[in-house]
Amino acid sequence: MMKLRVAGIALLATLAGITGSIAEDYPNRPITMIVPFAAGGPTDVVARIMAEGMRPALGQTIVIENITGAAGSIAVGRAVRSAPDGYTLSIGHWSTHVINGAIYNLPYDLLADLEPVALLAANPQLIVANNKVQADDLKSLIAWIKANPDKATAGTAGPGSASHIGGVYFERFSDTKLLFVPYRGTGPAMQDLIAGQISLMLDQSSNSLPQVRNKQIKAFAVTAKTRLAAAPDIPTVDELGMPGFYISVWHGLWVPKGTPKPIIAKLTAAVQVALANPNVRKRLADLGQEIPPREQQTPEALATLQKAEIQKWWPIVKAANIKVD
Repeated sequence: MMKLRVAGIALLATLAGITGSIAEDYPNRPITMIVPFAAGGPTDVVARIMAEGMRPALGQTIVIENITGAAGSIAVGRAVRSAPDGYTLSIGHWSTHVINGAIYNLPYDLLADLEPVALLAANPQLIVANNKVQADDLKSLIAWIKANPDKATAGTAGPGSASHIGGVYFERFSDTKLLFVPYRGTGPAMQDLIAGQISLMLDQSSNSLPQVRNKQIKAFAVTAKTRLAAAPDIPTVDELGMPGFYISVWHGLWVPKGTPKPIIAKLTAAVQVALANPNVRKRLADLGQEIPPREQQTPEALATLQKAEIQKWWPIVKAANIKVD
């Protein structure tokens, strides 16, 4: 019995030594970051900024792999099934790592099958409308929607998208009814908003700000507690009589379950180095991305946020009976 116990202790020590050695050598080859959307979209842009910013701390290139389909769930599934060795990263956001769990019958568990690495940045939504809508502030916009139930069309990137969930939440908060018009993405929806073909959108600030700045559309409010640093003239929902109407399409970074803790620690540290880089901060800020303070750029902060968002949004999504094709 004593020999077996000693042998067991020796085996554990050997395994610990192997794990430590792997972590010490990590990374010794390029890393893949799986992006769950097409190139050029908001998440892809954030991923490429972060990949470039993390490279100096890791000493290796991070290669972007865009995998599309099923609102990002295919890409997240690929990451879940990857080897837990730190060479496959999963970047995603509020929709892919929270909302999809309430809409799709996923073959994986968003909390149990992934290890959080760090919270990256948050992108609140803007309540925007085309320039023809006869409203100059949020109160008059809500009044206009109530007076024009057959005209108040809201563009979305499809069922279950952030723009769709945001619209459903807006209905609930403002006691209004919108006519949702689904598109294949917020890009074509924005084109129709500018053209006056649809009335309004709840859209990521990173997508809407360029059009607001060019006065092609008008913004009524930002769905956050504080004003955007990139657009300080746009008031918050709290200021305009809708306190607590917060929607933030935050981004995070995950790795497959079972990835050694020392490797996760190295990745977290690389994220923190990147987010402290003035060039990275400026590029993200120009997109309307809000960078969390350093103490929130951790696995623990991301895990806490993800759990809280699931508890908040799943009941809302399921009560709205949102279906996907």
